[in-house]
Amino acid sequence: MDMDAAAFEELVIDELDLLPDDMVEGLENVVFVVEDRPEDGSLDLLGLYDGLALTERTQYGMGELPDRIVLYREPHLAQCQTLHELRDEVHTTLVHEIAHFYGIDDEQLHEMGWA
Repeated sequence: MDMDAAAFEELVIDELDLLPDDMVEGLENVVFVVEDRPEDGSLDLLGLYDGLALTERTQYGMGELPDRIVLYREPHLAQCQTLHELRDEVHTTLVHEIAHFYGIDDEQLHEMGWA
């Protein structure tokens, strides 16, 4: 599948807007970023939560750099054949990475069907 960076970013924004309010309302000091590939150049990683989960924070406040949720465009495109599949995968990746913000680990996500 092929999609330029701007179109993929719009798709991510659309999928983010479709997430339940109670999932996104608690996101504080988090930015969403789209990058082509992970630093290692692989196509295996779809997304990354780069930050400190709420469950691990002791003091957190003003002046802190925002946590980042990164979605990787090329790995998503490599794994999807249709626009519908791409939307589903982006949606799943967003839920997965946001869950890490809330302190839900991969094992829990797997049990819930989001890994």
